[in-house]
Amino acid sequence: MSKPQSPQTITEKIFSHHCGKKVYADEIIETNIDMVIGNDITTPLSIKAFENSGASKLANPDSFCIVMDHYIPAKDILSANQARISRDFAKKHSLKHYFDERDMGIEHALLPEKGLVVSGDVIIGADSHTCTHGALGAFSTGLGSTDLAYAMITGKNWFRVPRSIKVNFRSENIKNGKSTSMARGIYGKDLILEVIRRLGVDGALYQALEFGGEAISTLSMDDRFSLCNMAIEAGAKNGIIPPDEITKEFLDSRKKANGGLRAEPIFHTSDEGAKYERVLEIDTDTLEPLVAYPFLPSNGKSISQATKDDIKIDQAFIGSCTNGRLSDLQIAASILKGKKIHSDVRLIITPGTQAIYKAAHKLGYIDTLLESGALISNPTCGACLGGYMGILGDNEKCISTTNRNFIGRMGSRNSQVFLANSAVVAYSAIAGKIADPREVL
Repeated sequence: MSKPQSPQTITEKIFSHHCGKKVYADEIIETNIDMVIGNDITTPLSIKAFENSGASKLANPDSFCIVMDHYIPAKDILSANQARISRDFAKKHSLKHYFDERDMGIEHALLPEKGLVVSGDVIIGADSHTCTHGALGAFSTGLGSTDLAYAMITGKNWFRVPRSIKVNFRSENIKNGKSTSMARGIYGKDLILEVIRRLGVDGALYQALEFGGEAISTLSMDDRFSLCNMAIEAGAKNGIIPPDEITKEFLDSRKKANGGLRAEPIFHTSDEGAKYERVLEIDTDTLEPLVAYPFLPSNGKSISQATKDDIKIDQAFIGSCTNGRLSDLQIAASILKGKKIHSDVRLIITPGTQAIYKAAHKLGYIDTLLESGALISNPTCGACLGGYMGILGDNEKCISTTNRNFIGRMGSRNSQVFLANSAVVAYSAIAGKIADPREVL
């Protein structure tokens, strides 16, 4: 007589499917990897480990992707030489999924756009914000460059199946049909900032953050990517949203745009009665836009508090793998239309991909943003990690849609970074200080 199986979370189900047997939290497993992601910063280390091992070919070349996004176009000789390593490797191995200036994008915006990551995947990347792709109902996590090399050589990797924390974003207004969306001025960025505020930067250490609730059911894919992107800022191994009709519509659109997907999606959901370490309930009806003060993403305060604190800014930034999508440019353009940014503020906007840039131009967003006084850069991670295209000087303050605000994150160790959604950033650029966009939304 077969032993009855315990209910599973979506993360356990994805690993079970890949292992060919039921697996549960805390088990050590080896599994096939569906997509391995590298970039111009981390991949050279992986290539060195790959070549030092004596390996001559990739285990699954069509499941390996390099996106040149941190220092591209190269900012100096060092970054140019660094890029050359990945470029030469891609050419040597006839890599199918290699993206540089010809088809540029920030990796965690570009891969979903290209249909290279789908529901049910196990995805790894040598970049901590690889957890972004969990928005599609995939297990996606950041690992080290040598872990990447192991997957390049074997097509596999080792994991301890993470325990899960369930986060329910509740909305009585949505539940009762009084609204079809969250409260005014609230976006996916605010949801994850509230989670991190409650849990702290290590409150979900090596655990899966599984997001659900009425508010999620109305959340766009752009906002879902923002939400999962910052799961790592609570220490989580991965963030994940069970796929629904919004997920399927997005994948269908990517299939049509790209002439197909990398693989057929597999849609998993958690079983009723699945075991969670804890359940976190968040009422989105009463949530305000949040601002994470320096120097931790968990240092969240309401926009009401931020406006009382009268925080003058030197720079505003909209972009990154967290908030560089088309909806972010639309939000910014709607707020900035017919207005000028404050004379003391630099507003830098970085579209997540060339396709987003092109779509924003076609819709008139780029002209609106330029007319307001904003600078539009090429798709790049440069400003977010303090590399280039938006470095902060001593004692400067920046309101930013990026994902980290540690000491020196965007430049000088004496600078300060405040994290917020795109509406807050755009409206603050006009005001010259952190301001509440609900005044105009």
